[in-house]
Amino acid sequence: MPYEWPPLVPGDPDEVARRVAAVLEEAWQRLADKQRAVIARFADNPRTPHTLVTLEEFKQAIRAFRRRVDQEAQQFVQRQLPHLYEEGGRAAAEALGVTFTWTTFHRDALQLLASDSYADFLRRSQEAERMANQFYRAAREAARREVPLLAAGNKTAKQAVKNLAYRLAASHKLTHVIYRNGARVPVRAWAEAATLTKSAVAYNAGTLNRTRQAGFSVVEVFDGFDCGWTSHQDPDKAARTLRTVEEAAEWPISHPRCRRAFGPRPDWALA
Repeated sequence: MPYEWPPLVPGDPDEVARRVAAVLEEAWQRLADKQRAVIARFADNPRTPHTLVTLEEFKQAIRAFRRRVDQEAQQFVQRQLPHLYEEGGRAAAEALGVTFTWTTFHRDALQLLASDSYADFLRRSQEAERMANQFYRAAREAARREVPLLAAGNKTAKQAVKNLAYRLAASHKLTHVIYRNGARVPVRAWAEAATLTKSAVAYNAGTLNRTRQAGFSVVEVFDGFDCGWTSHQDPDKAARTLRTVEEAAEWPISHPRCRRAFGPRPDWALA
């Protein structure tokens, strides 16, 4: 039986991101292992019942990966996001000399944030599933159409089948997720980046919403000194600048893995 990861415990964003990345990488590795098993069976004899069974096991591994992404995404938005949102809200409240409580205003804001974060996780995983399903369909089609015709070629049928297996493996590598824009990203990398991004957004949303709720409209930006406002390369540098709450809500971070945070500035409150 594969080791099942325990429920996610809210805590440090870096630790949570590493956990989510490790869980999804493990699920993806199982999928890649099943693909190698399919290729090995295919090269040996693609028309045996064992090959079809192995191919169906690969299909089941795709479903298992989808379930694992769904489970981790749900745990993340239900456990980690509220924890970080509240931390951001409490930090703002402490700076303003007030308290933080889960009013309807904050619950509604968190619900919107959770829905967006959950949908983003699923969108990212769909590219991984698309690649795996492409291999599954190609292998099924080859077993049904190409294999019976290989004996008519100049090479022996056995060697021709092996060549076909190698071609399938080369055309459908699962070492990286290849997005439609051509970017090649390991599952661990996108899972970790997505988790860190949503964690930062959640914390900053708590800070900004509590600041707004208290009636203040200006915050100070804490960021890397080289980090731009809308992107890392933006010449409008963000660190130590003052921005309105609305501007900050539009750009809570400027790039993946961004460490931006905000602090309320009641001394600059606008009328």
